[in-house]
Amino acid sequence: MRAAAGVRVVGHGDRRRRAWGRRVLWGGGELLVTAGLVLLLLVAHQMWWTNREARRGAERAVAALERQWEREGEGAQGEGAAAGLGGGPSGGAVTSPDPATDTDPATDTDPATDTDPATDADPARPGTSPASPPRRSRAYAVLGIPRLGLRVPVAEGVDRAEVLNKGYAGHYPGTQQPGQAGNFALAGHRNTHGEPFRYLPRLRRGDTVEVETRSATYTYGVDRVLPRTTARDVGVVRPVPRSLIRPGYGYDEPGHYLTLTTCTPEFTSRYRLVVWAKLVSVRPG
Repeated sequence: MRAAAGVRVVGHGDRRRRAWGRRVLWGGGELLVTAGLVLLLLVAHQMWWTNREARRGAERAVAALERQWEREGEGAQGEGAAAGLGGGPSGGAVTSPDPATDTDPATDTDPATDTDPATDADPARPGTSPASPPRRSRAYAVLGIPRLGLRVPVAEGVDRAEVLNKGYAGHYPGTQQPGQAGNFALAGHRNTHGEPFRYLPRLRRGDTVEVETRSATYTYGVDRVLPRTTARDVGVVRPVPRSLIRPGYGYDEPGHYLTLTTCTPEFTSRYRLVVWAKLVSVRPG
């Protein structure tokens, strides 16, 4: 039977092709929506969840260190009071313990005889060398930057999974400890995982940075900022820090330095931002 003039006849093949095209478009749309949702979840995980978990973990670590130091301080006071009953020093003078009568492992500076793990929490006592190196990935100090409202643990090492991703500031192995002559160098995330160093660029000359250990608080004054250098610029963490890439930034003389490093620009890890500070005071704990 012939079709009437001007009327287009659509065969079954044309309908099948159109139906198949609609299914392809629909399926492609579903895939794009699914991919978008997955990407959104990944971004939410990185930008919100990792920050939330890292900050909570860092706060717990700081609280745990403070409780530990408080217990050790109370124990030391009790022993000091007992010693005072036998006619000890007066007038607030501080004297070194007598090695022959010192039975408190917390004051033992000999690594060979130090059997109290708690002594690892304070690797830098005023005027002395560390009793023993901090345990790797273990929090042993607290970094505070009043201008940024920051207070986070300091752990040994700059391992991403074991230290930085926990929201800690990581101590560069091989650099000095708080209060020691040389360079006490730290690294921290600028974005995600607690992002403790996100607002580091806000620091200005004269701002203070505090490092608390079991027996002392070391206050550093911000002195210089290197806005950008490469991740391989190891000169910035040397005992006398000076950039190998931008030699105009750094120091020429030995001193008591603090170095803070983080990634720059934000949301990248291509370059490094460096803040240097100098030790200005030590307050015994």
